[in-house]
Amino acid sequence: MLNELEHAAKVVGVKQVRRVLANGRAKCVYLAKDADPQLIRPIKLLAQERGVEVVQAGSMKALGRACGIAVATACAAVVSSADGAEREQKSKAR
Repeated sequence: MLNELEHAAKVVGVKQVRRVLANGRAKCVYLAKDADPQLIRPIKLLAQERGVEVVQAGSMKALGRACGIAVATACAAVVSSADGAEREQKSKAR
């Protein structure tokens, strides 16, 4: 399941995942099993409220690695490809 994160348009981290869930742009949310429950509980509830699939990842370290970052992360979200293309264009403009 985590292999989807390697090539998908995604956001990483609690604040960014919360933002895309609130805006209705998240397609799937990944939560690390060993993450602090107080951090990820609101994310999980918001995802369920919005009807977004929630996938449990083995660990924060494995989730970070699957996202292509060098640090552990509590959560990540796959966003629609149009959103990903927008983000790529903005980062290239910088």
